[in-house]
Amino acid sequence: MATHSMVVVSGTGSRVELFAAIRRDARVEDLSIRELARRHQVHRRTVRQALTSAEPPRRKPPARDAPRLGPFTAVVDAMLVADLDAPRKQRHTARRIHDRLVDEHRAELSYSTVRDYVRRRRPEIAVERGRVAAVGMVPQEHAPGAEAEVDFGEVWVVLDGVKTKCHMFVYRLSHSGAAVHRVYPTCGQEAFLQGHVEAFETFGGVPTRHIRYDNLTSAVSQVLFGSGRRRTENPRWVLFHSHYGFDPFYCQPGIDGAHEKGGVEGEVGRFRRKWLTPMPDVATLDELNERIVGWEARDLHRRIDGRLRTVGQDLETERPLLRPLTADAFDPGLVLTPRVDRSALVTVRMVKYSVPARLIGRRVRVSLQASRVRIFDGRTLVADHPRRIARTGSVVDLDHYLEVLAIKPGALPGSTALAQARACGAFTTAHEDFWIASRRVNGDADGTRQLIDVLLLHRSHAAEDVIAGIRAALTVGAVTADVVAVETRRHVAAGGASPDRHPADHVLDSEQRAGRSERVVSLTMRRLLDPAAVIAGLPPDTRPLPSVAAYDQLLTGTDHTTPTDPGGSP
Repeated sequence: MATHSMVVVSGTGSRVELFAAIRRDARVEDLSIRELARRHQVHRRTVRQALTSAEPPRRKPPARDAPRLGPFTAVVDAMLVADLDAPRKQRHTARRIHDRLVDEHRAELSYSTVRDYVRRRRPEIAVERGRVAAVGMVPQEHAPGAEAEVDFGEVWVVLDGVKTKCHMFVYRLSHSGAAVHRVYPTCGQEAFLQGHVEAFETFGGVPTRHIRYDNLTSAVSQVLFGSGRRRTENPRWVLFHSHYGFDPFYCQPGIDGAHEKGGVEGEVGRFRRKWLTPMPDVATLDELNERIVGWEARDLHRRIDGRLRTVGQDLETERPLLRPLTADAFDPGLVLTPRVDRSALVTVRMVKYSVPARLIGRRVRVSLQASRVRIFDGRTLVADHPRRIARTGSVVDLDHYLEVLAIKPGALPGSTALAQARACGAFTTAHEDFWIASRRVNGDADGTRQLIDVLLLHRSHAAEDVIAGIRAALTVGAVTADVVAVETRRHVAAGGASPDRHPADHVLDSEQRAGRSERVVSLTMRRLLDPAAVIAGLPPDTRPLPSVAAYDQLLTGTDHTTPTDPGGSP
């Protein structure tokens, strides 16, 4: 006697098995519909469905009515219609609609009921009123080397211990998906142009067709509504894209044009989530951008969804098809011409930057770049500072004030320039030790002037060579700038000090290899017969001590010879 297993319906897969069992029993045993229904414990309607088709019919989800909302649907629709002509940032949210229904109409509705209705009706009303067409996307093909997209995105960085809001410039090639990312303290025109320059140099060329943009104020002065994609462009931006030979393509204003450069919109979020989460902790933005270059190299090995080749492989195909760069470089900085004040400072965007004191009272040319402030006297670069992110404060270079401090040495201890030099590490412990020793021997004023002369050596020698000269001079007890200069030149001639040896030891070894034993030494150590003389490498001094016997004769009166005048008078 044949046995039959019972099938329990618990899902779509079980219904498929149930239909298969019914069809098998009907085919093998030729059972009636009533018998099949009894055996499988289902309704005869289900048996007829199984015999008609092997695939179970799809179950329709039950329509969930909201009877309490029914009397208020017309009110909600009226609010959504009014939103079509309201400013984008002053349109009703589902929360606001719910609050109005409760306050104005005493409706007893849950927020989720109103939210679900608004979510469904808002796009329907827009289509019904002819404001938008039915939502749909058309796949696009981007030829290699033809197009790119640009956008800015906000990022937060722990910069030198302070949580700081910065701006990430993103340039993305449309065909390969390769992108350049740079973080700047601003999203102004100087950062906009600087990002382009770095992206062009990274990829070695410019797209041949166009680059897609939002209507950024760095590029667009005015959107001419009703005239298609015509824009009034910023003159410097016109000069820039004319210099590099590409055409800008401006997307529709607002959210309606976001899909026109969806590649870079998604790239901003992807890169921020993958590499900038959690917030990077760096000392400077230059350090962060160096890390970003490494992250971009790793991103070349990823595959975009639906593509067989990696981003790097597609980039190698696209790179030769880009238009080559022009031979002339373009300065992306914003040009300003401030006047130097009495403190040898120029004010740029509310921040003060120092210049050499000789330029006090003159106008200089400033190139304000995304991360640097370059200052020129004519065509000569006289100062190059990192751009300060804060809107106030100052960036001061101690070297710019050395000539003034030589006249006013008492101004050095409390100066802003010295404080910033200490903070950035330019004024090292070697300088501090020399200054302390020099003031102890030469006095405050002259000792500080000796330090200033030492600081002037940095203009003609590398910092590590001057520091080695300072340490060598301090080793032999000399606290004059002339000795430091001699030791610095000896250190340079010796090829520099080994990092694990004292600079003075290196100089001594080089002199011994050259067959010389003379060095700049302390006269005090030469006079004193103590072990320090041996440590300093000094030969013993065998000369007799000086005698004052001749002067003692004058005191005892033994010599009575008296000179006479030419006339013979005593």
